[in-house]
Amino acid sequence: QAQFVESGGGLVQPGGSLRLSCAASRSIFSIYVIGWFRQAPGKQRELVATVTNGGATNYADSVKGRFTISRDNAKNTMFLQMNSLNTEDTAVYYCAGRNFGVTNYDFWGQGTQVIVSS
Repeated sequence: QAQFVESGGGLVQPGGSLRLSCAASRSIFSIYVIGWFRQAPGKQRELVATVTNGGATNYADSVKGRFTISRDNAKNTMFLQMNSLNTEDTAVYYCAGRNFGVTNYDFWGQGTQVIVSS
């Protein structure tokens, strides 16, 4: 199984920006969908954004217009650019992947913490 390693989390002030990276130990070219999830304290894990191998993207309404997901298959890396951060974005962020025709995400990173605080 491919292993993802997230990085780029940290402490930012409201209105600030942060870019999360996710490096894969193996090629991600064959992974159909890459997704970013987040889990805030006391809340369920939620899907933030996805990008397919063909570049199609989807975003949760709460982050649409603020976050941008991308993937670089050649470098086996995916990104989540987060702008206009607010305190509701505070969470542990995970990158994940699933293959075509599969419901569950089979590949996960360990998570990186994002804290938005004034």
